Amino acid sequence: MTTLTQFVLVTGMTGAGRGSTAKVLEKLGYYVIDNLPPNLLANVVATVQESKDIDRLAVVVDARSRQFFGGLVEALEDLRDDGIHTKIVYLEAADEVLVRRQEAARRPHPLSLEGRLVDGLDRERELLRRIRGRADIVVDTSNLNVHQLGQRIRAAFEDPDSGGLRASVMSFGFKYGLPIDADMVADLRFLPNPFWVDELRPMSGLDEPVRDYVLRQPRSAEFLEQYEGLVALLTDGYLREDKHFLTIAIGCTGGRHRSVAMSEAFAERLRAHGVRTLVVHRDLGRE
Repeated sequence: MTTLTQFVLVTGMTGAGRGSTAKVLEKLGYYVIDNLPPNLLANVVATVQESKDIDRLAVVVDARSRQFFGGLVEALEDLRDDGIHTKIVYLEAADEVLVRRQEAARRPHPLSLEGRLVDGLDRERELLRRIRGRADIVVDTSNLNVHQLGQRIRAAFEDPDSGGLRASVMSFGFKYGLPIDADMVADLRFLPNPFWVDELRPMSGLDEPVRDYVLRQPRSAEFLEQYEGLVALLTDGYLREDKHFLTIAIGCTGGRHRSVAMSEAFAERLRAHGVRTLVVHRDLGRE
């Protein structure tokens, strides 16, 4: 007899990738319901429980359900109290990216009220503010294509019964802004910059000469050891709080040399400890 054990709520900004996330979850074995009014959530879960043939359910909630958002957080807490493993995925992106995507799709924003698109985005962010604060996984899709988003979602939800911590290590450039979906941020601008070495400048941290240059710096090994220890220190607490997915952002000035090399090296260390780890280079190729 099958009973519901896994529930995922997918929400976030219009144009940030809710539909793509739902498709990935469907491929992972979730029964997906799109655009469900939040006040019907309890009824749907009860129906699924009675059916006894669905063990994973994902529901997409968006701004079109604005009048029903009031009790959503409480409904999710009730699911957790009933012993259902519940996760909230929140997708967002920079306003300029969302505007560009909406204009490309040629669809009006559901909250624009015949006004400007950016006004609709402001209303949507305010409407979703409370649920965003409760999200277990926040993904900024501003610089992700649909395939990279799929990788992030699969990394978070594949093999849900395997236990343990899963991690995403992201390199980035401070000149392009901090990643808003990071749980931990490390700043590598204290290391010498390969950009100022003529033969290394056109390369990236994926190239062996740059990798060797970065990792051979006197403070690099110390950084790796101490940051690895910090993650190990936090792991038990994350798992105790039922947080199984961790995003670690490692930054340098442009996100091309130091952060890329160090992200790859740090991911290798995590994998050696049995942590399933995905590496994302957010800003590589932007220059």
